[in-house]
Amino acid sequence: MAVPGILRRQPANRGLVSHCTHHHIVVFLLTFFSYSLLHASRKTFSNVKVSISNQWTPFCLNSTAPELQPYELWNSSHLFPNAEEATLFLGTLDTIFLFSYAVGLFVSGIVGDRLNLRWVLSFGMCSSALVVFSFGTLTEWLHFYNKWFYCCLWVVNGLLQSTGWPCVVAVMGNWFGKAGRGFVFGLWSACASVGNILGAFLASCVLKYGYEYAFLVTASVQFAGGVIVFFGLLTSPKEVGLPELGADEDEASVEEDANRPLMSSDDVDDDDRNYSIQAADNDNEPRAIGFFQACCLPGVILYSLAYACLKLVNYSFFFWLPFYLSNNFGWKEAEADQLSIWYDVGGIIGGTIQGLISDVLQKRAPVLAVSLLFAVGSLFGYSRSPNSKPINAVIMAITGFFIGGPSNMISSAISADLGRQDLVRGSSEALATVTGIVDGTGSIGAAVGQYLVSLIQENLGWMWVFYFFILMTSSTVLFISPLIVREVRMLLHERRLRMLAE
Repeated sequence: MAVPGILRRQPANRGLVSHCTHHHIVVFLLTFFSYSLLHASRKTFSNVKVSISNQWTPFCLNSTAPELQPYELWNSSHLFPNAEEATLFLGTLDTIFLFSYAVGLFVSGIVGDRLNLRWVLSFGMCSSALVVFSFGTLTEWLHFYNKWFYCCLWVVNGLLQSTGWPCVVAVMGNWFGKAGRGFVFGLWSACASVGNILGAFLASCVLKYGYEYAFLVTASVQFAGGVIVFFGLLTSPKEVGLPELGADEDEASVEEDANRPLMSSDDVDDDDRNYSIQAADNDNEPRAIGFFQACCLPGVILYSLAYACLKLVNYSFFFWLPFYLSNNFGWKEAEADQLSIWYDVGGIIGGTIQGLISDVLQKRAPVLAVSLLFAVGSLFGYSRSPNSKPINAVIMAITGFFIGGPSNMISSAISADLGRQDLVRGSSEALATVTGIVDGTGSIGAAVGQYLVSLIQENLGWMWVFYFFILMTSSTVLFISPLIVREVRMLLHERRLRMLAE
């Protein structure tokens, strides 16, 4: 008997090996480290919050004030009467950054699909580095402290940093097809965690000289990375004469080639089969789809809402973990910075392993659901972690595995799946727009969350902050539950077909 189409798909690793060139490796590394540097500069801010809070409040042991006239300089930098108000303002800055970052993502995705991705990415990296330098280093050197100036700089920084993720995901989507996408993107999406580790390492190394030098180092490295990206990044295979992914898919459509998008027409209703984003013309040049057209693609809204809840939790660890360790356990700031690295280590391992499992199953949602259910338990366990650095590090890594892993999958592999599904087949210009929508919606949730975290912590304590994280993680599962049910049914259906085929 004839074998159904869904059972004739090639193994994912075959397409991956046969199409990999040295250009793929260079693109992988350049996009990986470009976004790592963007995240490193963000991580610097979270790692020096204690030092900034001390500088902005009455603190007789302020290490950044010269010894000759400590009172005058202390009084000039006295923005807040106590550490609680300074902490609340730091949370407000996180919220401001994420809101502007979210708005920028929606715009940057559209811009990235219409302009050269390399230009947009390098411009964002270099200009953001200048803003970070002005925020953390220049203001301290000039002893200029102003709340409104800080807010304006962080708004601009959020807009500029938003150019990064849609561009790097779009470039990766242009070079890597569905063949092994879960594993490749799972490994590649560790760029954010590597950036966090790099930022924490750089900040802890120079923090003893003053927090302004932490900003100086990360901003300088990021600016240099933007220059390298401008001269070295290839945005698509056609720039070096290689066939594009769409061409490979068309040539192997009879065999259902491994580059075929995971979000294929098999996964949507029959009524959607006649719907097409692409214009009915013979023009070989793909066109960028509109914002509302991208929102209407199957799965985009559900994954965007789910990512809003999940990114809230993930970014709360990103922004507040070093502060929490110092505030709750009384550990030194540099030690807390170094210990927080274990959360990112767990996220790197989780994203890679879970992406590989989703490649084997050729379904993403069930893998996410299982991981997030374990995440609820790990959050509950971490909230009761004892005052022991080894135990805290182990539970922290486990929490990062089950939260950071799914977050990396949604923002990278799943966004690429959504942007290259059959309804937009042949239009790589959907990738940045869809990625911007998913990550932008996630950043809105994260922005609201950072302010709520500071409010909950101030009024109810850290234990209620973790209860809030558990609620948001459960909401993530709830939003993707229709996709989970559908993909589980498809897995069971494929299993029955295989049994009949035997």
